[in-house]
Amino acid sequence: MFTILQAHEYHLYLNLMDQIFILRKKVFADQLNWDVTVSDGKEHDYYDDLNPAYLVWCDDSFERLYGVIRLMPTTGPTLLYDVFRNTFPDITNLEAPGIWEGTRMCVDEALLNQDMPMLDPARGFSLMLLALCEVAIEHGIHWMVSNYEPQMKRIYKRAGVDVQELGRADDYGKYPVCCGQFEVSQSVLQTMRDKLNIQDPLYTPERVRNAILSTQSAAA
Repeated sequence: MFTILQAHEYHLYLNLMDQIFILRKKVFADQLNWDVTVSDGKEHDYYDDLNPAYLVWCDDSFERLYGVIRLMPTTGPTLLYDVFRNTFPDITNLEAPGIWEGTRMCVDEALLNQDMPMLDPARGFSLMLLALCEVAIEHGIHWMVSNYEPQMKRIYKRAGVDVQELGRADDYGKYPVCCGQFEVSQSVLQTMRDKLNIQDPLYTPERVRNAILSTQSAAA
């Protein structure tokens, strides 16, 4: 299941919220050796305190987290402007209500291997991007922008995402950091679905998720 967790419902999904920060520590601190803040086995930063939305990929019981992307409007504080400003030209304005930032995208490869051994991690990332496009359309977002290392372009291409690279800069880590954006539209969504051979929606909106929870509670 792919769904959105928003600030007003964090308290309803404390298990998933904990798993988000544990997974991020595992990926960004342990595997990628990024200079991130870790406390009590979790990676959590200033932007998590600003009530972002999290696109989560979890099982139908909301117990096992397979992946996550943090989503924030560019009209407020963002990593894009606060940390990675050197990755795009000064004349480029990426602050607008219809432009959102996606950060800390990661998947739990070990858990995916346990529960979905036939699914390779690269396709897992592609599914996350497809769900992201569906979420953006649902919420009136027209452009997604993100910083990424150059090798991620292969993942975007595999998912059918035409990322426009706006710039890149060194001195952030082992590899250059790029800044890219991609359009969100029905035509883009259809291109991605055709590329991934998936025509049914992946994203489970809040109203549908609540109905699922009600059914589970009634059966308990």
